[in-house]
Amino acid sequence: MPAITAPNPSYRTPPSIIAAIIGISAVASIFLAWLVYYHPPVDAAGTHLTFLPALDAILNALCAIFLLIGFRYIKRRNITAHRNSMFAAFIVSSAFLVAYIANHVLHGDMLFPTAHPTARFIYLWILLLPHIFLAVVALPMILITFFLSLTGRFPAHRKLARWTFPIWLYVSVSGVIVYAMLAAYR
Repeated sequence: MPAITAPNPSYRTPPSIIAAIIGISAVASIFLAWLVYYHPPVDAAGTHLTFLPALDAILNALCAIFLLIGFRYIKRRNITAHRNSMFAAFIVSSAFLVAYIANHVLHGDMLFPTAHPTARFIYLWILLLPHIFLAVVALPMILITFFLSLTGRFPAHRKLARWTFPIWLYVSVSGVIVYAMLAAYR
């Protein structure tokens, strides 16, 4: 029976893998944009599963906590605990995505009220736009970072994770703030 060996961490990642991850991320982002801005809500009255926005905020908060815990573990060189924390963040983010899609299929996009122009400006231009842009950027970065880790390409994983971590953390925390501002001004 041949011995199973780990991949050499110095191997170059095949460009086709990176292109596939970026392509899948682009399709997912286009689908979400269509869902949020063009798809008519199924439950326009908003009577079904009204807990979904709060659930999204909770899942984003949990993701941020797992990311911070994972960061702490990697700084202490506790690789197993780091990996477990990052998998937990990934699972919670995936659950967030499912709840987010369900919420937008049912209820559509939630608009910030125009009655509060200063708060609306802060919400739209300082919070929401960077959140959306960085969420689109974060998706392929997260997937590539995970791919590099799972295939044993740890030097490349570390280099990309230095950028992925703060962006993913910002998206998670700003998602909670987006929910809080919408809830406060509704």
